[in-house]
Amino acid sequence: MNSANMWLDATILGLVQGLTEFLPISSSAHLRILGPLLPSGGDPGAAFTAITQIGTETAVLLYFRRDILRILHAWLAALVTPARRSDPDARMGWLILIGTLPIAVLGLLFKDAIEGNLRNLYITGGVLALFALILGVADRIGVKRRGLEGLTWGHGLLFGFAQALALIPGVSRSGGTITAGLLLGYTREAAARYSFLLALPAVFAAGFYQLFRSWGQVGPIAAGPTAWATLVAFGVGYGVIVVFLRFISTHSYLPFVLYRVVLGALVLALLAGGILSPL
Repeated sequence: MNSANMWLDATILGLVQGLTEFLPISSSAHLRILGPLLPSGGDPGAAFTAITQIGTETAVLLYFRRDILRILHAWLAALVTPARRSDPDARMGWLILIGTLPIAVLGLLFKDAIEGNLRNLYITGGVLALFALILGVADRIGVKRRGLEGLTWGHGLLFGFAQALALIPGVSRSGGTITAGLLLGYTREAAARYSFLLALPAVFAAGFYQLFRSWGQVGPIAAGPTAWATLVAFGVGYGVIVVFLRFISTHSYLPFVLYRVVLGALVLALLAGGILSPL
């Protein structure tokens, strides 16, 4: 692939990563589906996906910087001052760490499958549609009364296992955790905010792991275009956070449910027609 095409691919993929990371529609699925349709004609790979997510999670750091600094300060203070251990922010710090354990453990145990067989587009298309229906049911039946101040240790762990489902392209990190939150009775805003905070340790760890692991190696997309895609994802992702949190305060998740079903069906149709290859 020539240099111009690679930079064009990187720009498009970075834009898509930024647009889809925080919406419950699976950014990894979109990159996996879109890659073969671009001039490069191939899967950009799990490493590229993880590295560009550093950009979108940096947008989370910027947007929630006051919350994150407050939580981090309270958590560190509670480590050395027993009286601070009842601080809600210190407790939230522990809840984020506990919620990160499932994806960390399962990500290591199933690393080969995550980077290989689970990227099969038949799985991606089917999972997009299936989890759309689960999200729709959760949004319909969830009581939506709990705020994050009511987050329990057990619920924090359940959120974590829901996040771990996003190791399968098509589930969606935000979609999995938001669905769990709605089923547990949390408001749309509370589920989304915790989803964003919970993703930080796991995404940064995966992104930097893939960055150092692939350093100096030749991948589908070179280092320069990958860095550019990460920057694009950061800028677009920040704007999406602002719009998304405002949207869900007054709207249901139905548009995302319908979009996922249509996209899943389209992927399966393109596979059946031989336009897309499963692997």
